[in-house]
Amino acid sequence: MAVELYAYTCGFVTIPYGFLLQGMKGRLTVPVPAYLIVHEKGRALFDSGLNLESQTDPLGYFGEDGLKYNTFHFLPGEEVSARLTATGIAPEDVDIVINSHLHYDHSGGNAQAPNAQVLVQSREWAHAKATADQNLGYLAKDFDTGQKLRLVDGEHDVFGDGSVVCLPTYGHTPGHQSLRVQTELGGEFILCGDACYLKKTLEDLHLPGVIADQAAAMAVLHRFREMQARGSKIMFGHDPDFWKTVPQAPVRLG
Repeated sequence: MAVELYAYTCGFVTIPYGFLLQGMKGRLTVPVPAYLIVHEKGRALFDSGLNLESQTDPLGYFGEDGLKYNTFHFLPGEEVSARLTATGIAPEDVDIVINSHLHYDHSGGNAQAPNAQVLVQSREWAHAKATADQNLGYLAKDFDTGQKLRLVDGEHDVFGDGSVVCLPTYGHTPGHQSLRVQTELGGEFILCGDACYLKKTLEDLHLPGVIADQAAAMAVLHRFREMQARGSKIMFGHDPDFWKTVPQAPVRLG
């Protein structure tokens, strides 16, 4: 089945480096990615970037405590709806938003695809609902948008032909998932989300400083290594150096 894959940069955030790699000092500015998958059965986004409120009113959106740890670099035209429009896709025509997980920088743009069904692991949805607005990761205004939900458990074939498959990669959060995309142009891609932030994470098996389940996250990294050895292209979640090498839409990634 012919599948097209495109990458978008939906702003940047500066966060403590130790969040990404345990023990590291200082801060790092990282990209906020989103991906468009075009299949004959529909258009899907993998992650949706930041909420527009973080662009227009970051203090009101995230509060003083949030801005101690997060600095948004998010300009008009960088939101996922504008990225879609610039590549000839109406946001209203997106059929599915597949969220790796429901943290603010991965689900904040969900509502910008108003007609899309949201596909997320059921355990991630339950955890997000239970902890919404109690920590800085899960904000109800990002993910609890009233959109139709497709809650799944474990591996899930999105279009039924094996070309786009959700892979459970629990660890970063209790219900994190990554996405395997098989393309004719570029072969197989693994969209990691936050299961593998940086190239160094995978090379050194260096876990983040903030993580829900260290053992599960380490098992995922070993799985990614095996996939990479078989030829899969690992798309690291927030690696600024790696991201500079990633073709941006309208150029096809795969």
